Amino acid sequence: MVILDNHISKPGWCCNNTDGNGFFGDKYFDPNVWTRGLTEMAGMFCDATNVVGMSLRNELRGPKQNVNDWYRYMQKGAEAVHAANPNVLVILSGLSFDNDLSFLSRKQVKLSFSSKLVFELHWYAFSNGHAWKNGNPNQVCGNISASVMRRAGFLLKQGYPLFLSEFGIDQRGTNANDNRYFGCILGLAAELDVDWALWTLQGSYYLREGVLGMEEFYGVLTYDWCRPRNATFLNRISTLQSPFQGPGLISETKPYKIFFHPTTGMCVVRKSLLVPFQLGPCDESEAWDYTQQHTLALKGTPLCLIAAGDGEMVNTGVDCSDSASKWELISDSRMHVSTKMTATGSRRLCLDVGEDGSTIVTSPCRCLGNDISCDPESQWFRIIDSSRAVLRMYF
Repeated sequence: MVILDNHISKPGWCCNNTDGNGFFGDKYFDPNVWTRGLTEMAGMFCDATNVVGMSLRNELRGPKQNVNDWYRYMQKGAEAVHAANPNVLVILSGLSFDNDLSFLSRKQVKLSFSSKLVFELHWYAFSNGHAWKNGNPNQVCGNISASVMRRAGFLLKQGYPLFLSEFGIDQRGTNANDNRYFGCILGLAAELDVDWALWTLQGSYYLREGVLGMEEFYGVLTYDWCRPRNATFLNRISTLQSPFQGPGLISETKPYKIFFHPTTGMCVVRKSLLVPFQLGPCDESEAWDYTQQHTLALKGTPLCLIAAGDGEMVNTGVDCSDSASKWELISDSRMHVSTKMTATGSRRLCLDVGEDGSTIVTSPCRCLGNDISCDPESQWFRIIDSSRAVLRMYF
């Protein structure tokens, strides 16, 4: 499927606040020319069934940006696309490099059509400077995720589709800012179940910013475009390539919860009653309920998740009244699944990945304070809703 994206008006590398392409009325951004261009492109691809959407303008920005002109011209552009091609989705981007749609919480767009409007959001680590590297990972993840929800995520609660149309990282794995951000964004993307597009595929450029053959370290492909740059990265995003919820998904037990582990892109699964819980494909995950009593119960059974102690494997049991079976989501990231066993006093244990890289154990919760050097990601589990078919369940 293809989405046509009106990126900039004067060809070149995108973007900055003063490049003359940022907002309506800028040197290279005539709104009337832009509207005619949208009409031409929408009409040109009217019969191309694989062209499913048109994004009206990439990353509006710069000193001239304002909400009133956004409504005026984006509504005009949306109507132009719809008139020329009633089949395509119409995708609207926000202000400040497509980081801000918050103004829509006060006033929604008014259009002559419905059921084909989509909003898009961009989210990179560098959108927040060096916050990820210079702060406690849990606190930064919680604060920035909350900001994303205020700036764009609220649209989902209003019933509008929200498309994460750009995100990505330096795939060499050496950028601490990107590395910390990536686990957080994967967790939130899984919970919200948003559609997304990754920046970027290409491994290099013929010419970029005057440099011949520049390498693209955010690229999925290597410099020669022949191999994946980072197989681990692909594994982590592969789970999100299929929806967890939505039309076309049929499950005998819905809705239900699953444990998604953003660091690996896998979920908590169990092969049989004799094998402890471990990481595996999310399509093989059990269906869980998170009850009002704070137990994590296997759906349709009397069994609940129980902690055995520091470094010990978790298992299921029928005594769901003990403190070892009570679980809470703690830390600002909301990804620490924690229990406070009687035997450990006030010390909390969190779900964690064992030393073998697969088995699910409990260990002392990490990074709950202000320490900026710690790494909590093996303990990051997102409990998310799913409607995928349950392939197997053991009782």
